Amino acid sequence: MAEDGKLRIDKYLWAIRVFKTRSLATEACKAGRVKLDGRSVKPSALVKVGDAYHVQKGMEKKVLQVTGLLDKRVDAKTAVAFYTDITPLEETYAYTSMHRASVPTRDRGTGRPTKKDRRELDDLQNDWWNES
Repeated sequence: MAEDGKLRIDKYLWAIRVFKTRSLATEACKAGRVKLDGRSVKPSALVKVGDAYHVQKGMEKKVLQVTGLLDKRVDAKTAVAFYTDITPLEETYAYTSMHRASVPTRDRGTGRPTKKDRRELDDLQNDWWNES
């Protein structure tokens, strides 16, 4: 679909619906959240069929392999035909399990936490963050 096989990575990521706007795709490239072979790519980098890009969008990490070039944004069902999601299963499960983790809560009406309670909560959170 792209003329002469030349297509920018920011336009491609927008067209296959990874990012909602092209400017968000451009910012992600500039911030180093889009990588090819472990190196960050510029928004103007050319996409080739067969390349595998590592894309980080918030907490979610994906590995997308280019199967076809698409320069115009299309519906989601059509866009799926132009890439293959080759994200490892353990990475996919790590992202989804993060949303299911229990959050420590206090009983309603117990008032503000004491200094000791707050320190215990901080220790619990620090232990959890150091595990991940």
